[in-house]
Amino acid sequence: MKRIIVAITGASGAVYGVRLLQHLRATGAVETHLLLSSAGVLNAHQELGLKRGDIERLAHVVHNVNDIGASVASGSFDHAGMVIAPCSMKTLAACALGLADNLISRAADVCFKERRRVILLVREAPLNLAHIRNMESVTLMGGIVFPPVPALYQRPKSIEDMVDHTLARVLDLLDIKTELAPRWSGIGRIED
Repeated sequence: MKRIIVAITGASGAVYGVRLLQHLRATGAVETHLLLSSAGVLNAHQELGLKRGDIERLAHVVHNVNDIGASVASGSFDHAGMVIAPCSMKTLAACALGLADNLISRAADVCFKERRRVILLVREAPLNLAHIRNMESVTLMGGIVFPPVPALYQRPKSIEDMVDHTLARVLDLLDIKTELAPRWSGIGRIED
């Protein structure tokens, strides 16, 4: 069974992490390891009305973000990648600088050193120079900065459609096949 680390931090957009956990569980082929910051819990409650336990029940394994000795803190932990959804600017900075001050940034740091995939759904606007430089640093280390920007060409009918389209692309990056969103087949002929 493929393992994926999912981290939910305090940026707006808790729906991305929660829906990702739901979709990964629905595949039946992915074991999820959840890292949930206290700010992530606050945001999930504010935005979705969820409590910590509601989110933790969606994961197969839950790690305390203060447990630097957890399995996901080691390069020997076998997994297919990590997604930070949403990713706060604080977490982005910690990842960019290799601070490893909690299990989220430590697990990301391990992914970078082991050359494993790290996808950061960074949530902030507008961006300042520190944000941009931190995104550059993460990219140079092999991370994928993936702001959850809605793809309006798909003509989404709901927020859920927009979220799922983004997550379909994230799952593609993890080589997990899904039918969450329609695939682009090109622009049809325009009639006058």
